[in-house]
Amino acid sequence: MKKIVGDIRLMVKCCILYYEEDIGQQEIAKLLGISRPTVSRLLKEAKETGIVKIEIDRGYQSDYQLLERKLEKYLGLKEVIIVEDKLDAAGQKLELANAAAKYLERTVANGDVVGVSMGTTIKEITQYVKNTSNLQVTFVPLIGGVGQIGIDIHPNQIVLELAKAFGGKFSLLHAPAVISDVSIKSNLQDEKGIKHILADIQRTNIAVVGIGVPTDKRSTMMATGYYDEMDMKALKEKKAVGDICLQFYDINGNTEPFEFNERVFGIEIAQLKNIDKVIGVAGGEEKTKAILGAIHGKYINVLVTNYSCGKKLLK
Repeated sequence: MKKIVGDIRLMVKCCILYYEEDIGQQEIAKLLGISRPTVSRLLKEAKETGIVKIEIDRGYQSDYQLLERKLEKYLGLKEVIIVEDKLDAAGQKLELANAAAKYLERTVANGDVVGVSMGTTIKEITQYVKNTSNLQVTFVPLIGGVGQIGIDIHPNQIVLELAKAFGGKFSLLHAPAVISDVSIKSNLQDEKGIKHILADIQRTNIAVVGIGVPTDKRSTMMATGYYDEMDMKALKEKKAVGDICLQFYDINGNTEPFEFNERVFGIEIAQLKNIDKVIGVAGGEEKTKAILGAIHGKYINVLVTNYSCGKKLLK
C-alpha cells in the first residue's frame, strides 16, 4: 500500500471523522482503506499544518468534504470523492480520472485482483498514476473486447496500461463483449483459455467501472456498434437509466426487463455485489439517475463524481 504524504483532501476527511464524528482511528482506517498508523500520522500533520485549530479548517476545497460525508451517510457508500466542476466534458473526465487514480494508489495492496470496465473516463486513469512501487497486483478486464470503438477504451488495453503503471500483472479476455447467440456464449465459457480469465474475474476484489446513460446517443455504449436506435427505443420503453459493463438497469437497480444483458460476455452485473470495493467513476448532472440506479442495485459502493452531480444526488 502506498505511503500517504501531503494529501490535504484525505487529511481533512480524517479530521472530520475523528474530531467531529468521534469515529476511532481503527474504524477510520477501515473506512478509508488505509492503515491505522497512517490515520494517526495524518491527524498529527493536520495539527502541525494548522488545519486543526479549535475547529477543522474547511477552507481547503470549499465544502467538498461535507458533501462527501453527507452522500456517504445518505446513500450508504463506503466512500465518496467529489471533484470540482469543469466547463467542458473532456476536462471533467480528466478531473474524475485523476481522483480515481489517487484512490487506487491509496487503497490497492499486494494480492489484490483489480477488475476494469471500459470507457472514455476509465481509460484516462493511467496517466495520473504516480510514484507507485511494484505491487503484486493483477488487473483483469471485466468484459470482452468492445465493438467498433477505439482500441484505447477497450478493457484489455486499459488493463495493460494500468498493469504497467502499477508494475503489476494482467490477464486478457480475448472474446467479444457482446455475443449474438447465447448458445455461443456458453460454448466460449468452456474454452480452456477463456475459463482461466473468467476464474480471475471471479477473484476480483476491487473493480473500477464507468457508468453510462444508455439512452444517450453520444454514449460509449452506442458507439460500440452493438446497439442501434431500435434498441435505444426499447431501452427507453423499459425505463433503463444506466449501464455498467454494457448491462442495463432501471432507477431501482432492477435488471430483469433487459434481455440484452444475457448477451454480454464477462462478469454478470449481479456479481459486482460480491466485490469488496466497486468504484463507480461518473460525472455530469445527466448521470444522476444512472448513478442512483447503480447504488440502489448495490453495483457500486465507492463513488467518484463532480460537485454539481453530488449536489443533485442529495435532492
